[in-house]
Amino acid sequence: MRKSKQKVHGSDVYALIRDSRMSEVERRAAIHAMRNAEAIVDMILWAKGKLAALGSHFLKPSLKH
Repeated sequence: MRKSKQKVHGSDVYALIRDSRMSEVERRAAIHAMRNAEAIVDMILWAKGKLAALGSHFLKPSLKH
C-alpha cells in the first residue's frame, strides 16, 4: 500500500481495470470489488488506530521495587 490514499481516477489498479480486455459487466464488478476492498482496509486501519489509542488507558503502571 502507498502511504497516501489514492483517488479512483488516479490509481494504477483502476487504470489496469479500465484498460483490460473484459466486458463492461465484469469491469463494473471489478471496480465494485476494489471499492469494497478499500472500504474494508480503511475500516481495519481505523479500528487499529482506535485500539492503539485505547491501549494506553488499560496499561497498569509498573511497580518499582
